[in-house]
Amino acid sequence: MTDIVIIGSGNMARGIGTRAVAAGRSVQILGQDLAKAAALAAELGASVTSGPVDFAAVDGDIVVLAVPYDAARALVTGYGAALAGKTVIDITNPVDFTTFDSLTVAPGTSAAEELAKLAADGVNIVKAFNTTFAGTLVTGSVSGQPLDVFVASDSDTAKAAVESFVIDAGLNPIDVGPLRRARELEGFQLLIMTLQVNPAHASYNWNTGLKVLA
Repeated sequence: MTDIVIIGSGNMARGIGTRAVAAGRSVQILGQDLAKAAALAAELGASVTSGPVDFAAVDGDIVVLAVPYDAARALVTGYGAALAGKTVIDITNPVDFTTFDSLTVAPGTSAAEELAKLAADGVNIVKAFNTTFAGTLVTGSVSGQPLDVFVASDSDTAKAAVESFVIDAGLNPIDVGPLRRARELEGFQLLIMTLQVNPAHASYNWNTGLKVLA
């Protein structure tokens, strides 16, 4: 059985896949574009396989939705009960990417909470990796500091599974509480994204990382 299934074959799939390989986990990349998924699997290494998005079943205890929010909604709906008992990581940021000025979910909710509403009984949604950029995940650090990964979920068991993966990947997990904390994580990442696209901050080129110091 594969340890971690990553659905998607873009930059975030590459970043999280790189961390999963560093953690010693077996990985499967699933994608609509089979050639792209296979190419990413080959790039990541021998412990990584690839395949199509198959709604009949999904192998792996941890499933990472490395796709945009709308695609994540379709995946959670499509897989239905096939995700029951699994830890499903939502990395999405429901940002209006045409303006970088607002979120596309209503006030008082989050992408993660909306996915949880769509999910079948027994599916454990965890918000994580939405505040880490793809390039920084490949290296695992910024300015020599390991990335902080903020983790929110209503399932303590699923949260612990993700935190264990994060630690093994050389990163620092921070438990921020229940799934509703995803509202703040998504809003804060919108702010960080506005810095990346602001010409006044030319040095912020999607290469920043959030760090809580104590």
